Amino acid sequence: MRSKSIQFRLTMPAAFLALTVTSTLAIAQKKYDTGATDTEIKIGNIMPYSGAVSTLSTIGKIEALYFKKINDDGGINGRKINFISYDDAYSPPKTVEQTRKLVESDEVLLIFSTLGTPTNAAIQKYLNGKRVPQLFIGTGATRWNDPKNFPWTMAWQPSYQSEGRIYAKYILEEKPNAKIAVIYQNDDFGKDYLKGLKDGLGAKVSLIVAEESYETSEPTIDSHILNLRAKGADVLVNIALPKFAAQGIKKAAEIGWKPLHIVPSVTATIGGTLKPAGFEHSQGIISAFFVKDGADRQWDSDKGMKDFYAFLAKYAPDADKTDYYNVYGYGAAQAMVHVLQQCGDNLTRENVMKQAASLKGFASGVLLPGITANTSTTDYAPMKQLQLMRFKGQNWELFGSVLSGDLGG
Repeated sequence: MRSKSIQFRLTMPAAFLALTVTSTLAIAQKKYDTGATDTEIKIGNIMPYSGAVSTLSTIGKIEALYFKKINDDGGINGRKINFISYDDAYSPPKTVEQTRKLVESDEVLLIFSTLGTPTNAAIQKYLNGKRVPQLFIGTGATRWNDPKNFPWTMAWQPSYQSEGRIYAKYILEEKPNAKIAVIYQNDDFGKDYLKGLKDGLGAKVSLIVAEESYETSEPTIDSHILNLRAKGADVLVNIALPKFAAQGIKKAAEIGWKPLHIVPSVTATIGGTLKPAGFEHSQGIISAFFVKDGADRQWDSDKGMKDFYAFLAKYAPDADKTDYYNVYGYGAAQAMVHVLQQCGDNLTRENVMKQAASLKGFASGVLLPGITANTSTTDYAPMKQLQLMRFKGQNWELFGSVLSGDLGG
């Protein structure tokens, strides 16, 4: 009995000591920066909920609802997402103001999916100076793939220049003697696409017979379309955001101009561009996607899209599943959740960027087959491939194979 009693007294302190050490180590392993705690992760976001490009704000609305779903399912490693999203009306000065509020007042861990090239450009130096992740932003400008000079900034979608080169390849194959007219938004967004198009045309850049730029402050681009038609072009590359692209499609139809018409992926939303332009005016338009089309019946039995449809049914029953931006926002939010899950209990800003720069074959449920996200410390361009598609009836039809926009690729 005595030996048992002694053994009992010796065993208890040892077990208690082991438990204490284990608990202390577990606590010590948790690392947080501003915006993260045992129970919460604060994510900042800025969207044009008002203004000329407000149709794109559906991205932020869907992301907010997806994070709500994640919270309803238990959060990320037990932590709930606090998604704080503000309106900047697509105005860079307002973007700066709202970003400072998110970082200095709301004290978010990171900025996620802020929309627009000029708006993100306005806050890039500030966020990199503060060492705050500017992650998976909603723009494909080539400037975002610069980890050496801006290690805290990363985009999500394929670059505009890569996409422009893909359209150039298509034009050269389909109409090698084309007369190309280009309308483009007068900022980094439009100029990036135009550069990619010209790079892809190479020695045949002289096929471009007319270029016109527009400002987002203009009420309409109708006069530009009239000017371009007068140049005798038989190809129109319409590098515009949804509101203006829809105007261009409709005006071309009204004046009886029927060029080979190309719109960029960011404009290829059925609900935001083609329906307002009129389906009857949109037939045969060419674009490219890297995500699945919510209106395409071929995805009805696809696991990723079935999950997406179920999500919409529960959290956004009034959302238009044919709107490209609903799918885009859902996929970007999935990528953000994946990165935060990989962070585990090390929710520092440095580790967030480390995990974002370590994507290997990541495929959200809505990426097209054959397209995955891959990053490294020297490559901040997660997506590099697209597939061409043609609008027919009331839907997009994919054709050809998955393409890379690399020069010579």
